[in-house]
Amino acid sequence: MMNGTIHNEGTFLNNIAKNLGRAPIKEGISVPVWKHAPQKEVLKHATPNDLVEELEEQCKRVHTQFHLTDSKQVMQCLKQVIEELGNGPLIIPKDDRFSAYQLDDILKEKDVHVWDHQAGKENIEKAESANIGITFSEMTLAESATVVLFSDKDHGRSISFLPSCHVSIIPKSTIVPRMTQAAAAIRSKVTRGEVVPSCINFITGPSNSADIEMDLVVGVHGPIRAVYIIVEDK
Repeated sequence: MMNGTIHNEGTFLNNIAKNLGRAPIKEGISVPVWKHAPQKEVLKHATPNDLVEELEEQCKRVHTQFHLTDSKQVMQCLKQVIEELGNGPLIIPKDDRFSAYQLDDILKEKDVHVWDHQAGKENIEKAESANIGITFSEMTLAESATVVLFSDKDHGRSISFLPSCHVSIIPKSTIVPRMTQAAAAIRSKVTRGEVVPSCINFITGPSNSADIEMDLVVGVHGPIRAVYIIVEDK
């Protein structure tokens, strides 16, 4: 996180304490240990394969296409998915994992824009006109079929929001039971003093809404179609 100067901190905290009817607490603060923590019990004993099965089941509920493959077949799987979705234009983040998974060749065959922070607004224009945005999930929540994306200068938020379709490549090792584990992992980054992403997106399938008469409409304010490609780790 960026370093900066906090102004009037004492005055602000003293005012809160006054309104709570107590003296300001300035030391001895610790995270409480709760007697019950049901959020940690969900899928507590699930194996990695169990989590994959749970993720697959939840994908059905959030109208998301599910593919399970391995590092040797992921290129062919991605190629098939791209063709089924209507090909390019594509937009992807600047991410070394595309090379690590040997996806460069298939992407070179397509009309691809790689996010370039020096290009500025052009990135957003490319995302608006793209048919497919492709990302790698940093963490994946089995309970809700949610991918977690970390945004930074090489990975703009628009990649997963503006194209007509969103394809997320999910290394099997990123799959955790639920939000509980994702929040703990992010908190650990802060505790260790690591730089926290400027934006963390939790995305569950394609956009949808049931605001009107409880009739579900998919694809109302973001990608119309979503595809998850789960890859067995090398």
